[in-house]
Formats: sequence, C-alpha cells, structure tokens
Amino acid sequence: MKPQSTNFEVRSPFDGHVVGLVPLTPAEALPEIVASSQKGAALVAALPRHKRAELLQEAASLVERQVDDFARTIAMEAGKTIRQARKEVARCINTLRLSAEEAKRHGGEIIPFDAYAGAEDRSGYYTHEPLGVILAITPFNDPLNLVAHKLGPALAAGNAVILKPSLLAPLSAKRLVECLWQAGVPRGALQIVYGNRNVTEPLLREKTIRMVSFTGGPVSGEAITRTAGLKKMAMDLGGNAPVLVMADCDLKDAAEACVSGAFWAAGQNCIGTQRILVARSVYQNFTRYMVELTESMSVGDPLSEVTDMGPMISEEQAKRIEGWVDEAVSQGATVLTGHQREGALYYPTILANVPTTAKVWREEVFAPVVIITPFDSLDQALESANDSESSLQAGIFTSHLETALSVAERLQAGGVMVNDSSDFRFDGMPFGGFKYGSLGREGVRFTITEMSQPKVVCFRRKRSSLL
Repeated sequence: MKPQSTNFEVRSPFDGHVVGLVPLTPAEALPEIVASSQKGAALVAALPRHKRAELLQEAASLVERQVDDFARTIAMEAGKTIRQARKEVARCINTLRLSAEEAKRHGGEIIPFDAYAGAEDRSGYYTHEPLGVILAITPFNDPLNLVAHKLGPALAAGNAVILKPSLLAPLSAKRLVECLWQAGVPRGALQIVYGNRNVTEPLLREKTIRMVSFTGGPVSGEAITRTAGLKKMAMDLGGNAPVLVMADCDLKDAAEACVSGAFWAAGQNCIGTQRILVARSVYQNFTRYMVELTESMSVGDPLSEVTDMGPMISEEQAKRIEGWVDEAVSQGATVLTGHQREGALYYPTILANVPTTAKVWREEVFAPVVIITPFDSLDQALESANDSESSLQAGIFTSHLETALSVAERLQAGGVMVNDSSDFRFDGMPFGGFKYGSLGREGVRFTITEMSQPKVVCFRRKRSSLL
C-alpha cells in the first residue's frame, strides 16, 4: 500500500492567506525515493553532455515563458517585492543556461606524466565523473534561484538529486522541478520531498547519498555534519558583511548601493550589508544620505509595483530582530530610523553607536537592520571589518585603485566588491566564504566541480627494445 501524505499549507508572510499546498513526504516513502534516485543517477550519468545541456536549456526556456507566474509565486510565499521577484526569475534562467553551457565544457585535462622522472613511458588524462545521488537542502530567502544553483550544476555533472526545499517557501522550487521534468529530466533523477527533520535526518543517514549541498544557518549546518557521516559536504552558512566607505568616494552613490544592499529582500540575504564602516570626516554626510533614502522607502504589500520592501518571512522572525535591536539599544545603541514592527513587517532600521558585544554586531542579523559606525584609520576599519566568525562577502567604496587593491587583499572574505555593496553576486562567479561561513564554493562552474569526482586514465607504453 502506498504511504499516505498530508498537505501542508504555505501561507503569505504579508497577510497570512494560503498561497498553496504541498504534500508532506511520509518517512516510510523515503526508501523507495532513494532507490529510484539510484536508478535515476545511472540514467542521467549515461546521457551525453550535449543532451544534459539541451534539457537544461529547455527548462530555462520553460521558466522564461512563465516569468510572471514564477514572480508572483516568489512574492506571495517569500514576501519579496514583485520587482525583486522578477529579477530572481531572470537569475534562475541565467543559472540554468550557465549550467547548460558548463555541461558541455566540464571535461578534464591531459596529465603530463613525462614531467616526472620514472613516468616517461606513461600518458593519460583525467575526467570529471558524477558522484551519484546528491541531497540538496534549500532556504526560503531565494526560493527559486538558490534551488537552480543546486539542481542545474548537479544535473549538468550527471548526478541525480533529491531536493528538500524550505517548507516556508516550497512552491517556487516545486514549479522549477516541474519545468525540469517537462524538459525531459528523468523523474528518478530529480525528486522533491517536503518535510522537516522526519524527512531530512533519514536522508542524511542514507549511505547511498554521496553529497549534501546545504544553504542555511550554522546551527543546522553543524547538525547536518553530525548526522550525515562520510559524505561530501557543500555549505553556505551565512555572513555578516562589512562595507568600508572611504572619504574619497561618491557618498551618494555609496549610500544608494548600501541601502539596496542592506534592505533587499527585507535584509534576508546572506551577503546583505550589515556593518558600514565610514571615514569619520564624511560620517555625518553619509549617514544623512542613508537615513533620507531609507525613510523614502515604501514598505508593505509585496505584490504592489511601488513597494520597495515587503515582510520578513514570518512574524516570529520580525519579533526576533525587534528583540535584538531592543537589546542593542539597552546597551547604548541609537536608532537613527526604523525599529517599527507591524506583524511580519519590520521597517528598515539604521543603528549607530552599537557596541561590538551586541548580537546585531556579532551575529548575522538576516533582517532589515544595518549598522553605521565611524573609523579614524584604515587599519582600525579593517580590524573592525574582520571582526566576525562568518565572512562571505565585503565591499569598499573608494576612488583610489591602490586603496581598493590593498583593502581587497586584507579583507577576510570570499568576495570583495569594489564601489559596490557587499550583496552583488553574478551566478557564474565562485561564491562562498572564509572562516565559519561556508564549505566549498557555489557558482555554476565551481559547483559542478564540487559535485564531481576526478577519474585518472593512465596508459603505459612498452619500452622499445632499441632503447
């Protein structure tokens, strides 16, 4: 008898209405799902690279034909504004197309065996081979493109995938999986499960799953590594992004970029700008620009074309950050603007005079809160910028190339954006962090490498009797 599932209601974080339903996966269905994935892995690994590329290109075209539907789904389930949601759909299409191109390029290399004494009679090469079955666990904040960043490269490399999206925003992932199926990806090679620990933990323990690709928080990341055992891991665990504003930069341009970087997707962005370190001589002017721009933002219904920022993913999360800011204020921080909450709406907030012991300084806020603090020397600014356990990306605004190069070298981050906020990301670049922020790298070509294993083929020639 087939296991029975119950439906889970996905609700809008803005007004609580039911956006859609997904069927919770019964634990007893998992053995069959895993067995089907093993068969699917063999099918997709046997596909020629050009065929994998064709499937991904067709899926990208299917998404492209449904841009508005995808965007509305993102806005309704995750609370992103409709304008931001359209940009996420465009990025998803780009990620799938990049994956299709890399599927044809990711081959291997000739190995110069004769470069080593004693191996002159050998020649050969290595290839990139699929791992097998990959478990992909994705978050709510980019519910479409972060899924594409796992599915596209995994399929391009010839793997099968079991996808477990966040129950807070699973509908965009469901639509994308359906597009990939419609494009011709074998159903066994791509399966989606819905649930929490009851689904995740048995899959993590499953020996035949060879890799876990996870985007989420460090607490969950640690729990996954303890449960999964001997598997390959790729993890994006968050950040606490600093941006340096030098006295020689265009202050208005820097303020505009930092407002976008801090409050995009209601601040629920692992590379969102969190700590802005400003040269003291321009601190007052820069802060004034930031406050003016922030107070001009329209906050509300994510489906409205005029809304600049929608709700956080839940009222619980909005209450969390409200409490963190209250704590910082009790320790001496000053609220320059914001710190108002209406349900899951938490208004964009700028803080000053924040002690470095406060949670909003030390931990990833993952909320529409940004700190502005002055510095007197570049060494002091860099010391403050690097004062974090997690470091995905950082930024610097300056008109001097030498300053930009020096700071880029000394910032402890996986990416340094010059004359841009910390939250710029191109889907083809390597993406990941220093310190405690990640394991491995995303970015299509780099993810395909993470999701592959090299195989060496070596030929030994018989030595000539004349030598």
